[in-house]
Amino acid sequence: MATVKPFRGYRPDGRAEQVACPPYDVINSREAREMARGNPLSFLHVEKPEIDLPESVDLYDGQVYAKGRENLDKFIERGILKQDSKPCFYIYAQTMDGRTQYGLVTIVSAEEYDRGIIRKHELTRKDKEADRTRHVDTLNATTGPVFLTYPDQKPMDELVQKITQKTPAYDFTATDGIGHTLWVMDDDKDIAAVRQIFNALPVLYIADGHHRSASAANVARKRKAENPHHTGQENYNFFLAVIFPAGQLHVMDYNRLVKDLNGRSKEQFLREISEKFDMEAAGKARPGKRHQFGMYLEGQWYTLTAKAGTFDEADPVGALDVSILQNNLLAPVLGIGDPRTDKRINFVGGIRGLKELEKRVNGGEYAVAFAMFPTSMEELMKVADARLIMPPKSTWFEPKLRSGLVTYRY
Repeated sequence: MATVKPFRGYRPDGRAEQVACPPYDVINSREAREMARGNPLSFLHVEKPEIDLPESVDLYDGQVYAKGRENLDKFIERGILKQDSKPCFYIYAQTMDGRTQYGLVTIVSAEEYDRGIIRKHELTRKDKEADRTRHVDTLNATTGPVFLTYPDQKPMDELVQKITQKTPAYDFTATDGIGHTLWVMDDDKDIAAVRQIFNALPVLYIADGHHRSASAANVARKRKAENPHHTGQENYNFFLAVIFPAGQLHVMDYNRLVKDLNGRSKEQFLREISEKFDMEAAGKARPGKRHQFGMYLEGQWYTLTAKAGTFDEADPVGALDVSILQNNLLAPVLGIGDPRTDKRINFVGGIRGLKELEKRVNGGEYAVAFAMFPTSMEELMKVADARLIMPPKSTWFEPKLRSGLVTYRY
């Protein structure tokens, strides 16, 4: 049973377009400073509060988290964010390239995350987890929502269709061309119907936001230990999420770049990889199906197709294209043993396009690039259901959730 709970969200007072900002982890501090310049309403002042401190201050200094708390308090005190009068759900629609996905904004259970009802498929980095844990704990809030998904449910689709016929609270197109629309769901019958639909689901899946989920769960466990009167219903037991039906989501490719050929000549490199892959020179860069890869080397695209017997289709992780490339080429030929830590490999989200791969190889920064076929939602769920972990940088979801449209305060 998956728990979803309505809550009294803090929302912009009507200036949503000026408040809403990209997630904290898709832009760096320099980019955040530039984006927020001249806009005191930007939620980046809460999500990346180092932008209001001297650049010499370490990103993990206590001043950063204190400034985030101060900024969130000011947003509320000044009425930039106002709390809804009753617990609500919200419907959040994102439109990109003519395609719209509709998510339920809710709070979900940290305990269910710990128990595996909210299922993960990625490892977290301890430094990033520690940063967000301190952010949540100091601000006493989850400010950036976790991106969750569930198998499509017709009753939920029908309810969303009904709600979205009404006038939205916000409707704007951001500077990147992504449309953002939010409706408030405050009717008690609709709220009860949503809870019933999700109560019938055995699990939810994390699509994006593993560090945010882990951090909120860390804070919940910490506060539970500190509270002798803990009941399980305190606000800290829940965290902010947007839950989308899997059929509406768009997973993009997450491509690879490697700095050198590991001491091999071009001819030797091509000869070695032909042992595990069928290879042909191609003008077409983008792979057209699973187990097919695009490779860009010295101004030429190649199509690689994994040979039968080089992977186990019954293995949820081993059959992933990112695993096939890692196990049969990146590790044995190019010497990339651990892609999480090896400085010779880099990753480029599909939103940047394959021209970005050509640019970096042609510029001499990298020797070879690999274009991936996108991991599917079915593959993601299969890995999560097996309680296994995907290799790093397996999925890239677009569009990204904006922070600041709804905030959950403990």
